[in-house]
Order: sequence, then structure tokens, then C-alpha cells
Amino acid sequence: MKVRVVLFAKPRELVGQPNIDLALPAGATAADAWSQLSTQYDLGPLPRSFRCAVNSEYAGWDDPLKEGDELAVIPPVSGGAIGERRGVVALREEPLDPMAIAADIRSDADGALVLFQGIVREHSRGKQVRALVYEAYGSMANKQMEDLAEEARRRWPISDVAVVHRIWTLQVGEVSVVIAVAASHRGEAFDACEWLIDELKHTVPIWKKEVYTEGEAWIDDRP
Repeated sequence: MKVRVVLFAKPRELVGQPNIDLALPAGATAADAWSQLSTQYDLGPLPRSFRCAVNSEYAGWDDPLKEGDELAVIPPVSGGAIGERRGVVALREEPLDPMAIAADIRSDADGALVLFQGIVREHSRGKQVRALVYEAYGSMANKQMEDLAEEARRRWPISDVAVVHRIWTLQVGEVSVVIAVAASHRGEAFDACEWLIDELKHTVPIWKKEVYTEGEAWIDDRP
């Protein structure tokens, strides 16, 4: 059977291309696909921190694959409109305007608006940072962010929410991610905002490369 393997971040760089078509025996698992790919490109054993997704849904490495599946190899992550609500969930290449994003979700009925901005800092891990490069598994990242926004609505009595992340190359001082939460009271707005950024860093397939004055490295920013 034929399976397409989609690669991101460091594995993509090591292989030299983002997509690889593999011919696998019937009943082969995601782990078998990695084994074949590793043999072909000398990638080594499957890292314990890597996850996988099949057809844009998280899956297990021991899950069997079928003809035509898209298997995404998910290294540790760096961390549109939702239904009929006004909330904003998006990946964007252009610079983010945090105040404009926040204004899109607030109303006169809200007593609190909490806004979080992630900003590219000039020093990290003892090195001078020149830029950050963000890469995402687009369709899955959008779905995961939408799921987080809906889960936040279920957990807290909030009015609206925005989750917006930039991709591609960002310079020092630029905004990489904006989380905004509107609610009647500040407590639930603060709690939901903190939970959203923590979960985004932990589960959404977005990767970050730090580009230093000397060298570069893909970063695992999980809490």
C-alpha cells in the first residue's frame, strides 16, 4: 500500500523535502513507516518525544495504516471563525495587530478583556537571537486551535476568544502569538487565557527554530 509521510521542522530538514511517498506492506503501522523512512534517510530510532497524526488526527505509532493515508511525523511542538461565533482562530503570515484582534472579540456586555502577546526576544539560551522561524502543519494546527477555543468555552463562562499565531520568519520584537479572551468577569478571562497559551504550546503542531548570530536550532518549548 502507498502512504504519504509529511515531515516538519528538523526531520524535514534532514530528509530534504516535506513529503515522502512510501510503499508499505498491508497492516503496516505508523512505527513501521518511520522505520522504513529512517533506514532510507539514516534518521535513527524513533524519538520517544515524537507523536504522529493520521489524516490530521493524532494517532498512535502502533496504529495500522491503510492505503492513501497521510501520516504526519510530529516533533515536540514549540510549543477562521468558530461556528457561528465571532471568535478568531487563525494562522497568519502577516504581522499581527494585537489590539485589532482583541477589538474583534469584545463587546459592551463584557466586563473584562485579557490579552496575551508572545514576543520574539533578543536573547535565548545564552545566545543572541536574530530571528525566529515558525512552521506549522496548517490544517491540523487550525483544527487543534479551534478545538482549544471550544474547550475554553466549555470550561469557563467566557463571551468570546481569539487564538492567532504567526508562521514563517519573525524578527526580534515582533508578535508571534495573540490570545484574547472576553468575559463578564476578570477571573475566568485570566484563567482561560493562561490555559489556552499553555495548551497551545503543548498540543498544536507549530514548531519554532531560533536563528542566532552563530548557528540555529529547532526548539522544544513544551511546558
